[in-house]
Amino acid sequence: MYGHNGRVTTEQTLPAPASASCCTTLTAEPLDATEAQEFARTLKALADPTRLRLVSLVAANNGSETCACDLIDPVGLGQPTVSHHLKILVDAGVLHREKRGVWSYYSLAAETLERIATFLSPA
Repeated sequence: MYGHNGRVTTEQTLPAPASASCCTTLTAEPLDATEAQEFARTLKALADPTRLRLVSLVAANNGSETCACDLIDPVGLGQPTVSHHLKILVDAGVLHREKRGVWSYYSLAAETLERIATFLSPA
């Protein structure tokens, strides 16, 4: 990504939360504070219309990677704003990012979306 000074910066991709393999559901038992915080972070990342649209655009690419450059025009926002939204989605574990030169390629973190689906399903 480009910083405000025009230099290329690298960003660290964080792994999905440690409990990503957990099978907790909303109705099975009360969440502890840590679980509630993790789910709230993920759901908050998806609650923004632009971010939800970005996830949809990446997912619609048949599970393939999508270059950040191909996500700017469809959402009608500038590159810095789109990059900000993508960073939030990566940090929440919703998308994976791979840097290749100056470009970042995004793919869906299916395990996180499956975890959300399981969480929201009745027990």
